[in-house]
Amino acid sequence: MLTPKTKRNISRIVPFGVIWLFLGWFILFVQETATQGENINPTSTITLTPIVFVFASLAVTIVGLVVGSIEVLWLGNLFGKKSFSLKIAYKVVFYSLFLFGVILITYPIAAGLELHVSPFDRLVFEKFSNFLASMDFVSTMVSVSFSLFISLFYSEISENVGHGVLMNFFTGKYHRPKEEKRIFLFSDMKSSTAIAEQMGHIIYFELLKEYYSDFSDAIIRYSGEVYQYIGDEIVISWKYEDGIKNNNCINCFFAMKEDLDKRTDWYNTTFGVAPTFKAGMHVGEVTTGEIGALKKEIIFTGDVLNTTARIQGLCNTYDVDVLISEDLLTALQSGSKFQTESLGIAKLKGKEEEIALYTVHRKGAATKNNQV
Repeated sequence: MLTPKTKRNISRIVPFGVIWLFLGWFILFVQETATQGENINPTSTITLTPIVFVFASLAVTIVGLVVGSIEVLWLGNLFGKKSFSLKIAYKVVFYSLFLFGVILITYPIAAGLELHVSPFDRLVFEKFSNFLASMDFVSTMVSVSFSLFISLFYSEISENVGHGVLMNFFTGKYHRPKEEKRIFLFSDMKSSTAIAEQMGHIIYFELLKEYYSDFSDAIIRYSGEVYQYIGDEIVISWKYEDGIKNNNCINCFFAMKEDLDKRTDWYNTTFGVAPTFKAGMHVGEVTTGEIGALKKEIIFTGDVLNTTARIQGLCNTYDVDVLISEDLLTALQSGSKFQTESLGIAKLKGKEEEIALYTVHRKGAATKNNQV
């Protein structure tokens, strides 16, 4: 079974193949329309026969998927801390060399299919030599560079607004508001005000970037979605089924703590302080939809968000790192590696009804009550 991280990577890579395929078809359509389907330079240009068309379609799709794989699995992380313009510049240089190599491989194959000879035949070599010395080669490089730029631009937009959000905009999933059940985790850095005052806002901002980055793997691994970054607070959301499955929402919290704890020494050495956090979790119905006139966003509205924020705010009162509601506890799967401890009934600020709260421990660390 594919892991959530693998599924996410596949969903990010596949659009590259689709983009390259449709752009390739569009460029072929423009070229064929301009020449009225006639090969006006047969010594260097490949005639678009049915078999060549099929090969070209497969080739550009595979190239798009390879570019996507390189981008998602390697280059995206390599240049992750560069500015948008620098990332595009570095990547265009790298991919231009890569795509030139692709042309060196694919052109002889396509020419061999057109001429019904081996790609290593002398006729193919002569045609390829003419191609490299012609404007057709320049036109091809411009075409693939355009496809490259569009796919990299898509990648950057997806990275900035979130892949899931971008796909929801494209599909119009939330164009009309809809009700759905979701789990929310509100996480807040402990003593953030004092830390910011101690190190200054510029260095504090650098700490925040590292702090949020350290959460990324855990969120992806346990099928979470980042809803918002608000100062030193991060709001994570799950579709109900995804959050309940294998207790993903609880596992995510502990994985976030573990990943942060692993870098304690690094934080102390780099910033002079190791950040920690507290979290509140709750489940409930929300209305989800697109909103905004000058800037579109997909937002959640519902009492569950306010309640989760209030629950998180009580962590200091109870001196615990995590609080969950009874509604969420009831929904979680039993028999896992965690235990819960009841903290009684609490009245949340600004709300009339009271709520039963629990904290969660790794099995063996708690002293009483339920197992999750």
